[in-house]
Amino acid sequence: MTISLRPATEADLMAVGALHQRSRVAAYSSFLAAEALADPTPEAMGRYWIERVTWERADHRMTVVERDGRLVGFSYLGPDDEGDPATGLLNAIHLEPAERGRGTGRALMVDALDAMRARGWSRAVLWVLRENATARRFYERGGWTATGEQRDDVIGTALVPQLRYCRSL
Repeated sequence: MTISLRPATEADLMAVGALHQRSRVAAYSSFLAAEALADPTPEAMGRYWIERVTWERADHRMTVVERDGRLVGFSYLGPDDEGDPATGLLNAIHLEPAERGRGTGRALMVDALDAMRARGWSRAVLWVLRENATARRFYERGGWTATGEQRDDVIGTALVPQLRYCRSL
């Protein structure tokens, strides 16, 4: 049972959307209500990724990971959302719930950090939901530290606080 990473193709994006929705429900259900996680649907999430990748393809990168030929995770990165030209933003790492603890997320993170270095960035940042203790521990084990910056985002009908993390490349 081996994993392989590759650049995402347009043909992957509906499956990425469905995986993204499953990942969110599994990761956030301990602190968000089911109704907040019911929307968007997996199909809507796929359409979201098709549109987003279309608009951001010039400066963003999506990588998918497969285990035995089956899509089990993805990462998405691009330039800093605050405009710092020396900084890259890790927008997302999402996994099939059964992939947690198998090294798949770590492989995606290592790949994303390598890609950021290759783009000449010296610093990486990300936003993580404050209540997502599992993800926060994952990133902290990977050398990320909280910056103290916070912002609010909306998931479904819920307002959710996010924390910014950073690390040197």
